[in-house]
Amino acid sequence: MRFEDVLLQVGGFSRFQFLLLFLLSLPRLILPSHFLLHNFISGVPSHRCAVPDLPEGGATADADTLSLHLPQEPDGSLSSCRAYASPRLLLPHAPGNSSNASAIVPCQHGWVYNSSQFLSTTATQWDLVCEDKQLNQALATFFFIGVTFGAVIFGNLSDKFGRKPMLLLSFVSSAVLGTASAFSVSYAMFAVTRALCGAALTGMTITTLALSIEWTDLGHRTFTGTIMGLAWSLGNMLLALLAYCLRAWRLLLLAITAPCLAAIAAWWWIPESARWLLANGKVDEAHMYLLRCARMNRKHGYASELDTEVLKKMVESETSGRVYSYLDLVKTPKLRKITICSGIVWFAVAFTYYGISLNVTGFGFNVYLTHFLYAAIEVPAKVGTYFALDCIGRRNSQALFLINAGVLMGINMLIPTERALVRTLLAVIGKGFSEAAFTTAFLYTAELYPTVIRQCGLGYTSFVGRIGGSLAPLVMLLGDAWTVAPPVVFAAVAVLGGCMTLLLSETLNVRLPETVQDAEGDRHKRAPENAPDPEVTEVHLRPLI
Repeated sequence: MRFEDVLLQVGGFSRFQFLLLFLLSLPRLILPSHFLLHNFISGVPSHRCAVPDLPEGGATADADTLSLHLPQEPDGSLSSCRAYASPRLLLPHAPGNSSNASAIVPCQHGWVYNSSQFLSTTATQWDLVCEDKQLNQALATFFFIGVTFGAVIFGNLSDKFGRKPMLLLSFVSSAVLGTASAFSVSYAMFAVTRALCGAALTGMTITTLALSIEWTDLGHRTFTGTIMGLAWSLGNMLLALLAYCLRAWRLLLLAITAPCLAAIAAWWWIPESARWLLANGKVDEAHMYLLRCARMNRKHGYASELDTEVLKKMVESETSGRVYSYLDLVKTPKLRKITICSGIVWFAVAFTYYGISLNVTGFGFNVYLTHFLYAAIEVPAKVGTYFALDCIGRRNSQALFLINAGVLMGINMLIPTERALVRTLLAVIGKGFSEAAFTTAFLYTAELYPTVIRQCGLGYTSFVGRIGGSLAPLVMLLGDAWTVAPPVVFAAVAVLGGCMTLLLSETLNVRLPETVQDAEGDRHKRAPENAPDPEVTEVHLRPLI
């Protein structure tokens, strides 16, 4: 007997699973608010050098007065980062002509910021503009560096100590570190606390997905992965609305951290993964959760028959008591191939997704509307993903989504900047494909790796993906040297990742592998939806009350 058969008997997708999906969707709402927060809390408003000789540094001065203190750019606008060392004097009857050639120097007395879009951001808090703008952009990289290492830590600990304890650790540490970030008194403190918060949030990312998949039967895994993805999209849209209402970065950060308290309260009703418990020889605990599942799903007849002896026969002798690590990802041939290929795919997925998501300017619309459109397109993208995954499979869908995202980014860089509507439309559609690729990657990866090292596999792929996410903000700085450099890089990586996907095996309608031997052999071969394992005896297949 296999776990898939027991899960069908206790209710593979019924009330228990719906409650679990609802509870796990709460933390999924929190994630995009933190992962894409950089667009708002580190936004750079229009600015110019403060002029000490003018009231409020020249905030209310007219353009003619400011032109005496600030030089003009080639397009006729006043410079954002330079000022005259001393005010110019105007020649009589020749407005705009100077009688002295004052030296042009960087801003010496700080900046005056336009507060029409942002009341405050990290850029205005610590003057991270002009020569220091790289430090502002680096804040996103610091966050994703934390996410990168958090993936390794939580991936290993979740396979060692279980999904549920690590989920609680993630909730509590995210709440504490998110609050500490909001009250940061220096750039260094904010960078460190955001990086640590990123590490803590990763526990939610990979643990919620594994729990939802491991409690779902074969026929509903695609639906489960789609629902979890839709929770992310809803949270992403809520971020745009919250950011529009809360224009001060500290208030916004506190607002998106507060839901962690609700997630902590909901944690008490979240079950541990019975798959993980059995794979690690914890039969009594697995029996307790399976009975709870059977009773909630009203499978009372099977609940009375299920005992620990039945479950003990399912426990593979070679897995009981054995401790797995990241090294097991590369010890055997098929897992080694999965590890290498899935790592490249995840790098491309995250690199492309955040390359598009963190670029909400330059399309002629305000950042709130652009971000909301980016988030809204994810909903139809995920619905389309649901049908694509079951029609053409995981592998083909992953390749198709990535390649299409790359091609659209390549086309978009050829569109003139004056065609703002066309550029925005292509960017939004490309964002939809990149989100579909991300949704597929989570489900596909969870199905490729066996239960005993599934969290290690998700941790490793998330680690590689977050490297891509941390590099995306830095690649955008290449635009200062060559305008089309960022889209060329993003498009090329997306197409390469899509092609690499074709080297992986298909997992549509394939049982989840439980052990390394399952992943290496053919024991988890394709099976009809809801089909019982041939090893199950007739006693366990009779109709249930």
